[in-house]
Amino acid sequence: MFQIGFLLCLVGLAVGGPPVTKTREEIESFKNFLERSRTANGVRLSERVLANPLASAWENSGKFEGDILLDDWQVEAMVQEFAAGRNAYVWPNTKWPDNTIVYEFASGVFGSRQQRAITNAMRDIEKNTCLRFRQRRSGEFNYVRITGTRDGCYASIGYWPERGPHTLNLARDTPGIGCFVHTTIIHELLHVIGFFHMQSTYNRDDYVRVMWENVFPGMEHNFERYESNIVQNLGVPYEYTSCMHYGPYGFSVNGKPTLVPLHSFQGVMGQQDYVTQYDWLRARRHYNCPGAWSTDDLESQSETLENENVKVVEAPVETENYV
Repeated sequence: MFQIGFLLCLVGLAVGGPPVTKTREEIESFKNFLERSRTANGVRLSERVLANPLASAWENSGKFEGDILLDDWQVEAMVQEFAAGRNAYVWPNTKWPDNTIVYEFASGVFGSRQQRAITNAMRDIEKNTCLRFRQRRSGEFNYVRITGTRDGCYASIGYWPERGPHTLNLARDTPGIGCFVHTTIIHELLHVIGFFHMQSTYNRDDYVRVMWENVFPGMEHNFERYESNIVQNLGVPYEYTSCMHYGPYGFSVNGKPTLVPLHSFQGVMGQQDYVTQYDWLRARRHYNCPGAWSTDDLESQSETLENENVKVVEAPVETENYV
């Protein structure tokens, strides 16, 4: 999850080994990739789903890593770091003040059932963490503006005091379908809270293999891996079934897997049917909720995971079974 504790950390830290300066063509290609992810190009989510029906709605949403909306300054910083041969793309101090996320529905966008689906997801987060949600008050500068354009489900990452309106978009649909699956709404809210995706963490290569030959050309940057001086796992195990993990077919060009697990496990990688107990524990630890760092809390989540049928088993799996 954000992950992975995956809190946005410091721009400018070198990632593993000496920097390797990029060519002008590589820099321009990366910049264009990031800019395309920020453009409202009129492509509907339904069109992307037709092109890759095995990927989730948020993986098909056309933003950075599928569903992360970048600010202008973030793109600029990322390009500068990439040009210098580094990929420190995360930022510090992104927790919402007073553990409270302020939000506002865009006017006239959602019906009552859709609004209720969104607030139900907020209540679920409140029930399982020490975070709270409240509607925006007149004159408040920083808040989450919840919109419903048809291009997908995506969000800004974390809290940024200079940002003003933070974005959370959920393509309008019937509750339970597309971006309005309960766990997918929580997935996007967890981005707002400050999490990236599980498979971006520094030790992910111990758990999954990226099948680069199956990745859609130009989408390779969606599979970046961040080092331990940038991301935090918050003392919680890597989890294939986290609701913040990519599924096997994200950004596939040929219908074959782009991510292959290296160990056997129970459950579905990148599932969107429920939020796991480790997902909740990461959120509690990220915001230092009472009791979140106790050994008993971690052990109790491990026991609950066995009942959820998602315990990771450290037994190698032949990758040929997945290609």
